[in-house]
Amino acid sequence: MSRFVVFLTLIALLPTLSFSFSPENPTDRRILVLLDDISLKSSHSLFFKSLQSRGFELEFKLADDPKISLQRYGQYLYDGLILFSPTIERFGGSVDLAAILDFVDSGHDLIMSADVSASDLIREIATECGVEFDEDPAAMVIDHTSFAVSDTEGDHTLIVSDDFIKSDVILGKEKIEAPVLFRGIGHSTNPANSLVLKALSASPAAYSANPKSKLSNPPSLTGSAISLVSVVQARNNARVLISGSLSMFSNRLFRSGVQKAGSSTKHEKSGNEQFLTELSRWVFHERGHLKAVNVSHHNVGEADEPSMYRIKDDLEYSVEIYEWSGTSWEPYIAEDVQVQFYMMSPYVLKTLSTNQKGLYYTAFKVPDVYGVFQFKVEYQRLGYTSLSLSKQIPVRPFRHNEYERFITAAFPYYGSSFTMVQCYFSLPHSLPPPSLPLLPPS
Repeated sequence: MSRFVVFLTLIALLPTLSFSFSPENPTDRRILVLLDDISLKSSHSLFFKSLQSRGFELEFKLADDPKISLQRYGQYLYDGLILFSPTIERFGGSVDLAAILDFVDSGHDLIMSADVSASDLIREIATECGVEFDEDPAAMVIDHTSFAVSDTEGDHTLIVSDDFIKSDVILGKEKIEAPVLFRGIGHSTNPANSLVLKALSASPAAYSANPKSKLSNPPSLTGSAISLVSVVQARNNARVLISGSLSMFSNRLFRSGVQKAGSSTKHEKSGNEQFLTELSRWVFHERGHLKAVNVSHHNVGEADEPSMYRIKDDLEYSVEIYEWSGTSWEPYIAEDVQVQFYMMSPYVLKTLSTNQKGLYYTAFKVPDVYGVFQFKVEYQRLGYTSLSLSKQIPVRPFRHNEYERFITAAFPYYGSSFTMVQCYFSLPHSLPPPSLPLLPPS
């Protein structure tokens, strides 16, 4: 009876697993949303509806729900995770810090928002992703020059920023005209960590401090070093978005007008909705996701891939690269894709030509070195998933009967041999007998 129950459970899971992340359809489909308060579902509904309108299936749960689970029977139930629970001290069910990190390490995507008085758990998750929030739990980002104009003077914690990351892949080709409203905590990134990128930065006059107390020491975070929103592209191509403000996702800031202090320009609507919508497209692989297929190599004039090459052979190499547009695979067009013919170090490095339809190709001569080589393509560009292709092939020397009849490098030896023969025949053929000394008489 127990086996029958397990069988029925697996059958029930099949529709769920069929929508999971796959290389052929990389856009996430099932997303778990963990909330501090169920009221966030309505107060942040515009952001959630933008995801649902693009075909995502959202499942809302309270962060402390004892029935939360990210996987079952070794299979992940969700492709993406949204954490709108900045004050949670402990998740419910089987979800904890290790489970979330394993979720990302398995190639899944994460959107996480912190806020004022963020819990230690949220801070630890951010730290593991390469982001450090201000250690002061009461600190907020304050800017006395780039704040939002309002009827009340306020404490200048509702700041305005338009310092976006310069990447059409991450933010889309349409320019974000209106600045973004932000009220929350700042964080820093390690400049040596190339996986973490600042998607939205504070102005040079901003600083992080407790707005309700006077500064007794210089703030630890100041100026453009403060990141308001950061994104992470992991080595396994999982993507993470980390924000220091939960309110920037709210309907109120989505619909709010914005005017920067000192500027006469007033925008009827802030750039929050466009900015976060475009970021979510990138995080959930609707843009900037590459795949490589049909990798092939062969001798010039042939079609079949050989088991090995011979030194000085002329060969051709080709690969097809496509980019996911959110609904279909489109040809990826670039002029900087390179292939290496590699053994301990690259012996050949060639830039691939393209036919503008996704096909990249080149031809070159096998170096005069035998051993085990690799065709390697290592393609890493800002905002795109990385491509790492490797194909191993041995290279052999000439066989004894494959060398040319006369080797150019041996001409001096040929010449010395013929010279010796010529010298021998140029000597006289008969020589006088040697004169023998006379014997003394006995």
